[in-house]
Amino acid sequence: MQWLIALTRLAREGKPGVLITVTAARGSTPREAGAKMTVSAETCFDRIGGGALELACVGIARDLLRDPAGPVTREFPLGPALGQCCGGHVSVLFEPISPPMRRVALFGAGHVGKALVQVLTGTRTALIWIDSRAEALTDAPDWTDPRLAPDPAAEVASLPMGTIVLVMTHDHQMDFQIVTAALARTDFAAIGLIGSETKRARFAARLARLGLDANRLICPIGLPGLNAKPPAEIAISVAAQILGLDRAAPMVKKAIVPSCRACLEATA
Repeated sequence: MQWLIALTRLAREGKPGVLITVTAARGSTPREAGAKMTVSAETCFDRIGGGALELACVGIARDLLRDPAGPVTREFPLGPALGQCCGGHVSVLFEPISPPMRRVALFGAGHVGKALVQVLTGTRTALIWIDSRAEALTDAPDWTDPRLAPDPAAEVASLPMGTIVLVMTHDHQMDFQIVTAALARTDFAAIGLIGSETKRARFAARLARLGLDANRLICPIGLPGLNAKPPAEIAISVAAQILGLDRAAPMVKKAIVPSCRACLEATA
């Protein structure tokens, strides 16, 4: 099942790949129908066997990575076409897997954070999920990249450019440290902080004293007029705005800030 693990890894890293599947095998063949492998630009995972067959399939997959197209099927008569002594015939399906459309770094695994992860499941999102509490990340889904960090703010420096940063930890001072580190960079797609208007005003005053542009904070986040309070509703509202960033300019130098008193209570 290395092919499946590889697909998850590529999604986390925001890289494309090609899933290769033997859909039919007739006569003497290296592997049976259903055999799979994943090919990326750098390496291969799992095997469909057969030496020359596999080499030819990897070449086709790499061509698809350079010039993406829809799923394609190729027929391989192993003896005449590839000179393999087994002499059977296989049908092979090539499925290009596109990388996620967006990368999100979520700081905090409280009620709202966990609800947001549920809402984003199945979307084309590569999610880095960061928390300082090991027990908070125990149920992280396989498609996420959970990171236990004693100092979450230190993780900001390693985030890729274009990341959407969402801050909703269990500690206001920790939130401020993360926001400070994020605003010190200018290459994030967006920066978000959960909280109320009062919290935003306090953060803005502190950030101004540090010489950081507090105007990059936008409050509130989410669908206008929704006034969401339960964690699940807040998560839906935040997710809708995240997906809406795909239609915006590639670099949105703004922060996104959920705003309601219930948000603060829900992160604990």
